[in-house]
Amino acid sequence: MIMKYFKRLTAEDVVMDVIIAVIMVGLVIVTLYPFINVIAVSFNSAIDSVRGGITVWPRVFTLYNYSHILSNREIYYSAFISISRTIIGTVFSLMMCIPLAYILSKQNFVFRKQFTVFMMLTMYFSGGIIPTYFLYRSLGLINSFAVYIIPGLISAWNVVVIRSYIEGLPISLQESATIDGASDLLILLKIIFPLITPVTATIALFCAVAQWNSWFDTYIYASGSQSLSTLQFELMKTLSSASMNLSGNVAYSGNQSLLSRISITPASIRATMTVVATIPILIVYPFLQKYFVTGMVLGGVKE
Repeated sequence: MIMKYFKRLTAEDVVMDVIIAVIMVGLVIVTLYPFINVIAVSFNSAIDSVRGGITVWPRVFTLYNYSHILSNREIYYSAFISISRTIIGTVFSLMMCIPLAYILSKQNFVFRKQFTVFMMLTMYFSGGIIPTYFLYRSLGLINSFAVYIIPGLISAWNVVVIRSYIEGLPISLQESATIDGASDLLILLKIIFPLITPVTATIALFCAVAQWNSWFDTYIYASGSQSLSTLQFELMKTLSSASMNLSGNVAYSGNQSLLSRISITPASIRATMTVVATIPILIVYPFLQKYFVTGMVLGGVKE
């Protein structure tokens, strides 16, 4: 089969295939090199990393960077908090956004335009950090696990994306179900939801990544409770601690003998943190990737 394919190719086809292959290989290299470089730095000795020149392979291999981060016992409990908020926040956000998107996709909804304009305004305007803090405090969300879930239940962008996807489905699917006596809830669960699996998986990944990478809300709204500390917040504190220790050593002894006493640096900590924080997302992504290329309607009625 491969030989028959190549026999059918003209000289122009071969040249075009070579050009496309070179471009794609170049894009892959440009995309993967930064992350491979970060991995190499994370496994390289901090003293040696100060010299620079690390490319895709560690020059002085060591596991000390990872042992330094993972030796902190708070990391493990904070990882549990991050995983919990990621799973719960993603599930509840989908449970709120999908029904709202379905309602706004219906042309006969009376307040469809008003709700859409109201949601769009929230994408461009916010109350600011201080008013938001006082609002959360009045609602009892400060130093509460609910502060990770409730504020992010509905995202205007996610609702608009899901609504646009639903509007692209054949309207005859809903009309035929309505004629058969199906309620809106039944139509949403039995007809709409199975057909919007690709966009659901995409939005779920967006929500999960946002929840997993978030640390600023912990710093502002939950820093008073160590039991609510997230993995990203603990890693941020580790990075800040490493930076302060390095600055203190420089101020105390100057630069002459500094390298002989450095065991960890902000650069090595930052690289190690990036790898630790990225691995869970890399593990989840392959399970959702197949939905990104799925057709808009699998089966159903043709218009």
